[in-house]
Amino acid sequence: MNAPWKSGGPNGRDQFAAYLCDEASLDVLRPIAIEMGWQPEKCNKGGLRNAVQSLAITASPNILLVDLSESGDPLNDINALAEVCEPGTVVVAVGQVNDVRLYRDLIASGIHDYLLKPLQPAQVRDTLAQAQAVFTAPRHHDGGIAKSHISTAVIGTRGGVGASTLATSLAWLFSADNKLPTALLDLDIHFGTGALTLDLEPGRGLTDAIENPSRIDGLFIERAMIRANDNLAILSAEAPISTPLMTDGSAFLQLEEEFRQAFEMTVVDLPRNMLINFPQLVAEVNVVVLVTELTLASARDTIRMLSWFKANAPHTRVIIVANKMQSGVAEISKTDFEASIETRIHVSIPYDIKAASLAAKLGQTFVDANRSTRAGSAIRELSRMIIEEGGEGAGPSGSAKDQGGKTSLLGKFDLKGIISKASKKETAA
Repeated sequence: MNAPWKSGGPNGRDQFAAYLCDEASLDVLRPIAIEMGWQPEKCNKGGLRNAVQSLAITASPNILLVDLSESGDPLNDINALAEVCEPGTVVVAVGQVNDVRLYRDLIASGIHDYLLKPLQPAQVRDTLAQAQAVFTAPRHHDGGIAKSHISTAVIGTRGGVGASTLATSLAWLFSADNKLPTALLDLDIHFGTGALTLDLEPGRGLTDAIENPSRIDGLFIERAMIRANDNLAILSAEAPISTPLMTDGSAFLQLEEEFRQAFEMTVVDLPRNMLINFPQLVAEVNVVVLVTELTLASARDTIRMLSWFKANAPHTRVIIVANKMQSGVAEISKTDFEASIETRIHVSIPYDIKAASLAAKLGQTFVDANRSTRAGSAIRELSRMIIEEGGEGAGPSGSAKDQGGKTSLLGKFDLKGIISKASKKETAA
């Protein structure tokens, strides 16, 4: 409920409100509220349902005390309360059930504390003082979290090169193998496969964020993201094909900012066309994984995108990944490809259709379902490279040279040489 990475401050809202079911509890609370300089009229009769109804039409207070005694499903009702609470509200729950599991679940849902009835004045006073301190305290650890965060964008030079497969696999490795709190953001709003790959329902979180960027805060992130494992949360969408993407990109920037505060790793599955309309998306990205294949079209687009990154995000490290590598059947040899893009391929991942089919059948990420394969080992090596290079932040790794503006992109290819090599192979055959 309360977003611990958000700082409090004057916001024009009431400092305190309470919704308690019985007069005995109200008799305990009112004198304490007066001691703390709060209006006793803010101590209302009625429990959680009354709180939800009231806060649906009025701004929530900085500190909210709410009674769960009449709630049949406290956790579900707390989620309903979260829908109407303003960001940063510190919530203290009161109830009659003395259950450690319930207490832990409530704390995990964002509740500041849980008090048992009958209320004891000293305990109530201490809890409210702590809640007030939580709301007003500066968040000194914000800077430390931001410095340690690594943001990675995975972009395919062409459709079908396997960028989404790599994005989900990298997010899984960061969370499962490295035990790092990780966010996966799938920005293919209409046709994204991030949730599908993880065998999850995408939910409405991403579309809600796009429609209402002002709602994006720590509490929104907690509610909207879907958990894939203990350390991995995903935000994706399956927007109707008839609904165009109407946004100025502010929602995406706000999401990235919240991820930097709440997670240690962010993986963004970024469709290449998003760079055209929203170039600011890579402004704070540490590492770009540029996924390509050994074709003429991919080589052309790799050159163009490397040049774009050099001009628009010179601070970003670019890692070139050649995916679906098959010896002897590539349209362009690896040597010719590297000569064309004027930088080396950093990671090569072999083509393994059986491994890909197995992962799809199991509803798992490629790397999780195929840990012992050569392709799986290559992806793990890529994840290690991102962690090592992502924290350095010292310029791009493997960017294209300046093309001078006059040289044709196709002039980068030794087409005669490539055609000659192909003719010799056919003659030999």
